[in-house]
Amino acid sequence: MPGKRMKTDVQEFSLDLMENILELHQNLCDHTYQHGPYQAFRINDPKPRQIHKSSVRDRLLHHAVYQILYPFFDCTFVSDSYSCRLEKGTHRAINQFRKFAYKESQNHTKTVWVLKCDIRKFFASIDQRVLIEILKEYIPDSDIIRLLLEIIGSFNSGKLGTGLPLGNLTSQLLVNVYMNVFDQWIKHHMKAKYYIRYADDFVILSQDKAWLEELLPKIGDFLSEHLRIELHPDKVSIKTLASGIDFLGWVHFPDHRVLRSATKRRMFKRLKERKENENTLQSYLGLLSHGNANKLKSKITE
Repeated sequence: MPGKRMKTDVQEFSLDLMENILELHQNLCDHTYQHGPYQAFRINDPKPRQIHKSSVRDRLLHHAVYQILYPFFDCTFVSDSYSCRLEKGTHRAINQFRKFAYKESQNHTKTVWVLKCDIRKFFASIDQRVLIEILKEYIPDSDIIRLLLEIIGSFNSGKLGTGLPLGNLTSQLLVNVYMNVFDQWIKHHMKAKYYIRYADDFVILSQDKAWLEELLPKIGDFLSEHLRIELHPDKVSIKTLASGIDFLGWVHFPDHRVLRSATKRRMFKRLKERKENENTLQSYLGLLSHGNANKLKSKITE
């Protein structure tokens, strides 16, 4: 586990590394593996989040499961799903947003409307039974399904059979498998040509505002009926691109984008806390290079 070698729990596991790995292997072979408990803690990134950390033994298994399943599932995903995928990420998502805006506006000569949505309590709301049924459609091997049942069922968000832990590597893949049902429906059944999703945030661009207004309740119904999740009522909007669309840390306009005010405040706060940290400075300079932020660059390098 890169970057984790100095952690106490990793060092303890490493003391008897081979013995621990062989024991885990035997448990998997004879179907006696049981996922351990989680350690919960809170972070602000930027909003408060509850993270659940599993043991080193369980995390080792998560990595192995992820390495095997990711290549298989990744090729089933739509191209415009951008979270937790190789060669994707936030920067490619916002660049695709700009390309879509350019195309749909016909080189900024037509008004573009943007439907923006957010899933309410995304990780905490995942229905584990629905997730397992989706996985069964792809995976015929009963041993793999049994193992995934153990990992998924090791956690609940307060209601039995609901939720995935934010701290698990497997959760990053599983939520994409879950939302791929929606991605396929919105792209291929509803014919949403200019659609982008990053985790629980997604946007659809169109010149036709009436079509977006008709589409919104259908989206809500599909998510509720097929995935047992809901749109966040306070984070749904249909606005013109010209009025500014807040998406993935940036406010997007037809010919430029600017850093979101909350992101800007967080940046200055962290730079103040880590005055001598060159890595933090370079990281933010890299972020600012993706938008119109020359004044901000000058300000943080003064």
